[in-house]
Amino acid sequence: MELYNFAPGPAMLPQEVLQQIAREIFNWRGTQVSVMEIGHRTKLFQSVIEELQHKIRQLMNIPKNYKILFVQGGGQGQFSAIPMNLLGKNATADYFVTGTWSKKAVDAAKVYGQVNIVTQTDGISIPHASTWQLNDKAAYAYYCPNETINGLAFAEIPYTKNVPLVADMTSNILATEIDVSKFGLIMAAAQKNLGIAGVTLVIVRDDLLEQQLAITPSVWNYKLLAEANSSLNTPPVFAIYVMDLVVDWLIKQGGIANIAKMNYAKASKLYDYIDNCDFYLNTVEKPYRSLINVPFNLADNRLVNEFVRQANDHNLKYLAGHASVGGLRVSLYNAMPEAGVNALIEFMRQFAKNNG
Repeated sequence: MELYNFAPGPAMLPQEVLQQIAREIFNWRGTQVSVMEIGHRTKLFQSVIEELQHKIRQLMNIPKNYKILFVQGGGQGQFSAIPMNLLGKNATADYFVTGTWSKKAVDAAKVYGQVNIVTQTDGISIPHASTWQLNDKAAYAYYCPNETINGLAFAEIPYTKNVPLVADMTSNILATEIDVSKFGLIMAAAQKNLGIAGVTLVIVRDDLLEQQLAITPSVWNYKLLAEANSSLNTPPVFAIYVMDLVVDWLIKQGGIANIAKMNYAKASKLYDYIDNCDFYLNTVEKPYRSLINVPFNLADNRLVNEFVRQANDHNLKYLAGHASVGGLRVSLYNAMPEAGVNALIEFMRQFAKNNG
């Protein structure tokens, strides 16, 4: 029986990538040593960084006036690094609060400047743009396009006039095509669609590299990191190596346009089944449903633990919802094949039949 891991983290990797890691773990690129033993300042490893930057730039069509950085500290590290890097000339920022992760970003930003809340959600939809309280003098406007816990997503990129838009794309990076030129900064921790925990991708426009607070640590200073080619200190070598393999895999799949078609097919199939079965319920309004994270409840939530137990027996792993909301949750990152969704729906159908 095939095993499918629906967990939201710490990583979801394609089988091909896992197999390549296993083959190369003791002999990377014919060096007879592991990539973890390669000097990070050697030409060999620096070429990995440069090649990866080039591939990501091509894959996402990133304009030349953006830097591509590989940073440590994860997404929550960037919750602090972003205000530290962008509030040096203007200490006010706009934040959209649509879930747990954007709320955590707000809490971190308040340490470094004034936060204006643009809008807040009821958990099932995002208020219309006509109700947003934008500050046209803010240093930046921050949002999370896809909230993993409540499965809420923006239908479109917010329009923030002349204020640089900052996005936490940890959970939806490379899942669909985006116009990078609409953003001042994009950050994404790798462990959803880009590899394993330990490295965070930061894509930042050149004109935003001179706005640091004086207290910004050098290891999180975007300008210094750009000048050092992400090697100001020892970079997370293995995590960068895995990201490189995942990006190669994405290219082999036909790029983001093709991956997006696969993702839409997976999500549509699962949502359609839930919507047409009285035993399961997703409360997010359709225009705001996540393509990546699908939370749902049972008609009788007393059966949740039994559902998780039986799913686990069927090699459908980690389907329990986040502890803060309960219920169930399916994560459909790029590496999840459609066969996994088919297997899950078949199990859900049988479980409903046996318990309905």
